[in-house]
Amino acid sequence: MIPLNQNLDSLKRSQIRVFTNLAKATPGCASLTIGEPDLDTPEAIKLAAMAALRDNQTHYAPNQGTPALREAIAARETNRGNPTRPENVLVTVGACQALFTALLGILNPGEEIIVPTPGFGLYETIATIAGAKTVPLDVTKTGFQITEAALAEVMTEKTKAIIINSPCNPTGVVFSAESLAAVKKAVLGKPVFVICDNVYYDLSYVDCPDISRDPDLRDQMILCQSFSKPWAMTGWRIGYLTCPDYVMDRLLLLSAATITAVPTFLQEAAITALNTDIAPLKAVYEKRRAYVCERLKAMGLSFPEPEGAFYVFVNIEKFGLDSETFCTRMIREGKLAVVPGACFGTEGYIRLSYCYSDEELKTGLDRLEAFIATL
Repeated sequence: MIPLNQNLDSLKRSQIRVFTNLAKATPGCASLTIGEPDLDTPEAIKLAAMAALRDNQTHYAPNQGTPALREAIAARETNRGNPTRPENVLVTVGACQALFTALLGILNPGEEIIVPTPGFGLYETIATIAGAKTVPLDVTKTGFQITEAALAEVMTEKTKAIIINSPCNPTGVVFSAESLAAVKKAVLGKPVFVICDNVYYDLSYVDCPDISRDPDLRDQMILCQSFSKPWAMTGWRIGYLTCPDYVMDRLLLLSAATITAVPTFLQEAAITALNTDIAPLKAVYEKRRAYVCERLKAMGLSFPEPEGAFYVFVNIEKFGLDSETFCTRMIREGKLAVVPGACFGTEGYIRLSYCYSDEELKTGLDRLEAFIATL
């Protein structure tokens, strides 16, 4: 065989998909694995895409994104306290490509990114592809918050970036102002980026401090955002990033070489999304969050209080099973699939998603309750 890219040798399929597929292959198994809203994209957004198609907006868009969408995104960011010019906006294929472009664009082989852990596994995948290294910052021992002391222990001369995902996947925890102050103190004036993964920011149920709005960090800040979660547009695959001029020069080259551009008619629909109220969708998730948390507490299970997104990170240490064994057995014996905490770099936990229907949530939680009764 001809040798392939060695940076890819250690990559593995996402355990979220592995356990979702295992559930699908298990007759009668329910699933609370995927972070995908069961709600449909609001009608106005769909109509905007259809109108754009009728208007023959089927040709190449500019590599950076259509001027109209970049202007709308810049206005949105500016209105929420993050002054942004259209020139500093890059339209991407969801937040995944935004993160890929950002990290691949700044990382050199051997450099390091710090990821508060538990955290989304994609960060490590991208760093590995770039020949860089992910350094976990364990926040389970500090109330799922970042402290100056813990951050100082993992910062090195090789540190190139710190990832901030708030509200966090998989915990739903919002980083406090004190946590973000610790990050600022650690990186300000140093050759270190802050990668702000804000995909769940609009699904916060409490006040959510946002480090991307800090003017002192503007030259070190890359913000990644997605339309997928707030507007139930996961299948549309559209997002964006914002960054300083000197970074955009490099990231635009990488994005253009990777995707050329996001489909033109989808960008027209995204403009409509920015003007579509997500309060009705958010209210559904908040109601489901209350139900799930009440049920879990009644089962005697503990977890960090989810303050945003649509996940609960449940502690299973008292059952004496590692998270993958727990999840595998629950699929086979309890007919319910969730995601092991090991998928997010943290043992002793499982992640439940509550962006499922009320009926699916009740079925899943009934099965979880019955399964843990057997342990």
